[in-house]
Amino acid sequence: MLHSTSHAPKRGKPIRLSWQDPKLRALVYQALVIVIVLGLAWYLVHNTLHNLSTRNIATGFSFLDKEAGFSIGETAIDYSPADTYGRAILVGLANTAYVSFIGLIWATLLGAIIGIARLSTNWLASHLAALYVQCVRNVPLLLQLLVWYALISQVLPGPRAALHPIPGVFLSNRGLLVPAIEGGSTSAVIIGIVLAVLGTGVATSLRNWTQRRTGAYHTIWPWAIAMLLTFPLLGWGLTGYDLQLDTPHLSGFSFAGGWNFSPELFALLAGLITYTAAFIAEIVRSGIQSVSKGQWEAALSLGVKRSRALRLIILPQALRVIIPPTTSQYLNLIKHSSLAVAIGYPDLVSIVNTTLNQTGQAIEGILIIMCAFLSVSVVISLLMNLYNKRIALVER
Repeated sequence: MLHSTSHAPKRGKPIRLSWQDPKLRALVYQALVIVIVLGLAWYLVHNTLHNLSTRNIATGFSFLDKEAGFSIGETAIDYSPADTYGRAILVGLANTAYVSFIGLIWATLLGAIIGIARLSTNWLASHLAALYVQCVRNVPLLLQLLVWYALISQVLPGPRAALHPIPGVFLSNRGLLVPAIEGGSTSAVIIGIVLAVLGTGVATSLRNWTQRRTGAYHTIWPWAIAMLLTFPLLGWGLTGYDLQLDTPHLSGFSFAGGWNFSPELFALLAGLITYTAAFIAEIVRSGIQSVSKGQWEAALSLGVKRSRALRLIILPQALRVIIPPTTSQYLNLIKHSSLAVAIGYPDLVSIVNTTLNQTGQAIEGILIIMCAFLSVSVVISLLMNLYNKRIALVER
């Protein structure tokens, strides 16, 4: 007769009080490293505080409540020189977040297009994409920012001879001007757009769930377009129909109205987007090439168009390879935004530099910059890791 036996999990060997025990040695070494790190940190903090008190330099963050007294040329939130240093630093953080958000979106789109173009069967498209990647990746970003700023401020024409490629859009040495939406219902329209995006995500999840259960595939894009048109219009209607389109127009020697991307902001965005897109393009290319050629052959043999196979079969599998290195590029873009100080855009680093020059609180200012970038980077990493975990293969 056969008897089934169950084996209990093996327990690790207990730690012996002997230097020959590797577990004991590992614990001792780890504790020693922790003591050294804590001792070094205590020495640095104690020495810094002693030197500051010897030189009668005030410490602490009480200066954040004092009046700043300096103006900021471009702000994402309301600010005046009568506001506090804390408000000024918040403006710098908002400017950095604004640039980073726009840069991440456009760098991802441009990088994906160029990465796919590199694998195109069209000789001209693939070689132009390869030329772009090799040229942009091997030129320092700071130099590219200076070139973009020089092109915008020196090469582009003045306001009266501004380039006018699209109705309501002007490009000159004063920057890029586009129509802006104004009115009390602007927030309601934005909420409607957000709800449309969330609704599209829910519809996509339901479609995928239905496809897994029944095998039937339903198109989502008509519903997405319908929601994107309906929800903002509902928000507009429910809040009083006071939404207006403010189109930029020439007024004197400059422009009035619209949404103005200053030369500094436009140059910073152009440099960050084109530079980061070159790296994302290579990540996308390598991710697509990591998928077995058999997947392509199987899709094409079933009569699936190449573009549809790329979108529905290849890219979902390639995302598992694409997401981790793309996260690093997102973090690089956020950190590279600190180079804005070179072209005069008032980001977090620029405003904190002005603050510490006026107050002398250099250590506190540097700590604020470090904590701000660390917090943003941790949030981006957390979100990307959650998405990467969601699309990862589950082993059975």
